Amino acid sequence: MATIAEKQHERGQKIEQARAIQSKADAESRKMSTDEGVEFDRLMEAAEQDGIQIRREQKLAELETDLRRVNEPAQRPEPGEPGSYRAVQNPRATPAYRQIFRQYLLDGPAAIHVMPHEQRATLQMDVYTKGGALVAPEEFVNDLIKAVDDRVFIRQLATKYTVTSAAALGVPTLDADPADADWTTELATGNETDMTFGKRELRPHPLAKRIKVSNKLMRAAAMSPETLVRDRLAYKFAVTQEKAFLTGTGVQQPLGVFTASADGIPTTQDVSTGNTGTAIGADGLIEAKYFLKAAYWPKAEWIFSRAAAKNIRKLKDGNGNYMWAPGLTGGTPDTILDMPYHVSEFAPSTFTTGLYVGILGDFSNYWIVDALDTTIQRLVELYAETNQTGFIGRAEVDAQPVLAEAFVRVKLG
Repeated sequence: MATIAEKQHERGQKIEQARAIQSKADAESRKMSTDEGVEFDRLMEAAEQDGIQIRREQKLAELETDLRRVNEPAQRPEPGEPGSYRAVQNPRATPAYRQIFRQYLLDGPAAIHVMPHEQRATLQMDVYTKGGALVAPEEFVNDLIKAVDDRVFIRQLATKYTVTSAAALGVPTLDADPADADWTTELATGNETDMTFGKRELRPHPLAKRIKVSNKLMRAAAMSPETLVRDRLAYKFAVTQEKAFLTGTGVQQPLGVFTASADGIPTTQDVSTGNTGTAIGADGLIEAKYFLKAAYWPKAEWIFSRAAAKNIRKLKDGNGNYMWAPGLTGGTPDTILDMPYHVSEFAPSTFTTGLYVGILGDFSNYWIVDALDTTIQRLVELYAETNQTGFIGRAEVDAQPVLAEAFVRVKLG
């Protein structure tokens, strides 16, 4: 199996091959031919998938390292040595373990094998399309073939809080900032200005899902259907939350960054200059970057759909330099205008006048409040008549941008 470094090298070779195709067409002052365009897109898509896989493996390696550290047994002095025994804490009761496990549930790690995409399917051994293929007469491997999970990552960027006793989290806001200080004389105090405060409230909303599984399948499957159901429910919760964090309306659900709202990011943070009614322009990206205050640049990251990212990869500035640059060394992300970016299946991807197609911002200013961690309840007796076991997943979550000026949305002209 190739190492992460080897995969990064292979990815770099694909990017260089794609760059050579583009450079050849540029040198001959022509557009890429149909065959060249197909090969260019194939190489860039392969490089994108390689990048995603590399990031997943790096994250998995980090989690495994943390888990090993957490599960190391407490050291006890040898008999006869001075010093008292130190209490051995259950590793699963530590805050570090809870954080790792929670991230595992909410972020959908790539290594986990999970159930098919039907969320409400009633799995029965005798119906192939309902999951019967999990038990087969031929030799069966303990694995599951499925479509790749869409990446969810907003929780990794946002600021997260947990409400334990209150029904909501009040967020203080500075509604009116004092004016800058005045140059004055020794005895003067400068002009008088007001400083006023307000409050925003995040009130977690309930989120739930219920599925049923055949008891016969639970007993006979080569893999553990119960574990798979729990993992799949956790992933589906993560997907629902990710969609809301991006495009949620704020009505009985989180307020998304792509939803214009006075409570989150208003339309004053939209930039369409440099874009057409159907495409993002190089000038449009530059306008967006420089609309954002430089103080937010160190932590700012882009979010685009796959279609938008594909088009941006072909954009150049006025000097012929690509807007997109690959991260070829370990831990260095790909960038657009020197800022990291993420590709989300849930970001807007309709290229029509007046619609949003991307966002740049410091996502630590997107706050997520959990009142209830994702919990899975097992129902044994409720479906006894149909020889099934039920599972109910529950969570309570709210979220919204708390500082509008930390974001700028890319809008088509």
